[in-house]
Amino acid sequence: MSRDALLEEIETSQLRGEIPHFNVGDTIKVHIRIIEGDKERIQVFTGTVIARKGSGLSETFSMYRVAYGAGMERVFSLHSPRIAKIEVVRSGKVRRAKLYYLRGAAGKAAKVKEKIGARKGKKGPALVEDAPPPQKEESPQVEEKKPEDETPKSE
Repeated sequence: MSRDALLEEIETSQLRGEIPHFNVGDTIKVHIRIIEGDKERIQVFTGTVIARKGSGLSETFSMYRVAYGAGMERVFSLHSPRIAKIEVVRSGKVRRAKLYYLRGAAGKAAKVKEKIGARKGKKGPALVEDAPPPQKEESPQVEEKKPEDETPKSE
């Protein structure tokens, strides 16, 4: 086995399979495993994706958020074992591949419009029916006779 084939096999075994589809401009939550001494906890980082770089095992994405008046930017490796889960909060409508202009923006200039009609999560295509569903034939109904005990008596 050649060196390149061996490296490629190792890389493909390290790739994560449960990554949701997200693009630049989307607001996502990243659940990160933080190890402090012998304890492990999960911290959530919510922000806007401003860049995606690379491919395969070395793919990274940058996130930006403003917290307590200070802008924070963080770069994550997409296939890192430290990432417990990624959730897509909302899909953004952008016309750029990199949103570095959000770094210095404040107020309304820092907003990203929401993509209307975006799919939440991985679902199959919606079923489209051209014809109405077939109607069932009506069977003749038989009238039920009331028991004689319940018939009103006329006096």
